[in-house]
Amino acid sequence: MTGGFFAVFDDIALLLDDAAAMSKVATKNTIGILGDDLAVNAQKASGFAASRELPVLWAITKGSFRNKLIILPIAFLLSAYASWAIIPILILGGIYLAYEGAEKIYEYVVPHKVVKIDHKERSEAEILVIEKSKIKSAILTDFILSIEIVIMALGSVMNQTLPIQIIAVTVVAVLATIGVYGIVALLVRMDDLGFKLIAMAKGPQSLLARFGALLVQSLPKIIRLLTVVGTIAMLLVAGGIFVHNVHTLHEGLHFLPFILPEMLVGALIGAVALFVQKGISLVLK
Repeated sequence: MTGGFFAVFDDIALLLDDAAAMSKVATKNTIGILGDDLAVNAQKASGFAASRELPVLWAITKGSFRNKLIILPIAFLLSAYASWAIIPILILGGIYLAYEGAEKIYEYVVPHKVVKIDHKERSEAEILVIEKSKIKSAILTDFILSIEIVIMALGSVMNQTLPIQIIAVTVVAVLATIGVYGIVALLVRMDDLGFKLIAMAKGPQSLLARFGALLVQSLPKIIRLLTVVGTIAMLLVAGGIFVHNVHTLHEGLHFLPFILPEMLVGALIGAVALFVQKGISLVLK
């Protein structure tokens, strides 16, 4: 009886060891998409009032965890009973990401009326409505990226038993959310740290004050850079979904170097999706 009891513990220990090893493999295989996820979400989480940055980011983080709670069980069920549906779902997500990236480029290139959140002229209720809309957009984008992360992690452990798949992919999903949004939180609060360092410094020429000033001055540049990187990342992720899952594209573009195939396909899909969306909007007006 005692031997059977300890045998159960041995089985659990072996399962956890295997799951830990597979989690490392899955994390390594999804590191690229995690980098894209960071860039996209940093761009999505920026542009709020300083006092609202952390509450907004926390709302997006909770939304990201809810996304994972929805995606993980569906992914495991699809893997077990309807694996044929995974690629069509990925492609639909790729179209949305490409559209998002193309829309950002369109807004930058084509002159249009820009709506800015002016905290002096807008009421608190109006600001909260605008924030809510941006949070929904960020959570929706996170949902698409989360699908890609979960599916890629699952693909890394498909030859393992179901318990190991569940543990490994769940670990990757949780670490992705904590890691990405933890880094984003540090970025958006970087200027506050800079101001605190300046206040603590003995003089404006001290090393502490200079470093604080560097943090304050660097934040807008980093956010602008991440906006560009985030847009490119959305197009690359979208293009990668098509290139790696549509055989004709993969074979036809394999001669192109580096990430050029993904970029070209993502930009083309995004342009078509944006054109369709603009056409539908004109018809409905």
